[in-house]
Amino acid sequence: MDVPETTARPRGTAALWGDTLGRFGIRSAQVLLLLALATVTVYGLLRLRLLIIPVMIAIILAAAIAPFVNFLRRKGLPGALATAIAFLGLLAVLGGVVTGIVFAVRSEWDELAASAASGVDELQSFILDGPFPISAEQIAQARDAVVAFATSAQGRTGALTGVSAVAEFLTGATLMVVVLFFLLKDGATIWNFLLTPFEGRRERKLRLAGTRVLDVLGGYVRGTTIVALVDAVVIGAALLILRVPLAGPLAVIVFVGAFVPIVGATVAGALAALVALVANGPLVALIVVGVVVAVTQLEGDLLQPLVMGKSLRLHALVVLMAITAGTVLAGIAGAVLAVPLTAVAWAVVKVWTAEDPADAPGEGRPPGGAPPSPAPVA
Repeated sequence: MDVPETTARPRGTAALWGDTLGRFGIRSAQVLLLLALATVTVYGLLRLRLLIIPVMIAIILAAAIAPFVNFLRRKGLPGALATAIAFLGLLAVLGGVVTGIVFAVRSEWDELAASAASGVDELQSFILDGPFPISAEQIAQARDAVVAFATSAQGRTGALTGVSAVAEFLTGATLMVVVLFFLLKDGATIWNFLLTPFEGRRERKLRLAGTRVLDVLGGYVRGTTIVALVDAVVIGAALLILRVPLAGPLAVIVFVGAFVPIVGATVAGALAALVALVANGPLVALIVVGVVVAVTQLEGDLLQPLVMGKSLRLHALVVLMAITAGTVLAGIAGAVLAVPLTAVAWAVVKVWTAEDPADAPGEGRPPGGAPPSPAPVA
């Protein structure tokens, strides 16, 4: 009679890690290691934010301007000349916008200051005569506390911090300009150099990922610019019709704020309503609020789906989470960069998880328009 074989049981280390709890422990340790790596990476990037943020902004701008540079090259212009024309054109537009804001503020500053003083007096009268139990002595104490803070050591420290922030901004802007120029001029060469260590299937996927990143970033910037321009024109026209001071600069602020989805245009519109409240009274401020709400609804329900398309849209919850995380990690710059970086990450994931790179979105060309080099599938 045959004796049935007994199943060998793992012993020692194999018995410790071979059961369900052991496998769960291994997976937990792997997850903890990945989280630690991500934490160290984010910490290192934040320590180098003066370098990382300008480079990211330069890459986004280069992706948006690259089609114009390629258009000039196809017309027969040398690469350096085409890059210089696009680069100087961008600087001229930005310089013109800043100059227009400065002159508009200077021309209407006296009127706004007088209106602000009158509005503050009206607000104080409302507080004193309104239903809130606030006395003139309490208002005076609050004013004295603000003045004392402004003239204290903490106030001077805050002023020094502001000066340091301005210096960092100028340094980052200079670095961004330099990086942008070289990306526009030698973007394809830089990208091909970065792909030198890779070959076969991995190289094909990386080329597809690079192409898709350029498409997403360029489409996002161009689409957001159109949406922001519509927001600024509509709200600016409403401010002009209502005779709100600083209508031009406020429209520019709305345009810039629209690059932060969902909350940017709303916050900029709230600032416009506040100026209208101070300068023109509560009725005009309510009208401005109504215009801002209408424009925000138009932007979310019509403009973004029409201009940007479904491929560049993210769920509102994802956008809010990305903006929150970006703001916590890197402030205003993080809020601006969070959504396009999230869209890029999702595009790369879709390319990288495709069964075959030929089936992934994109055309397989490296950034800069050069055709992909043939490579065997690994």
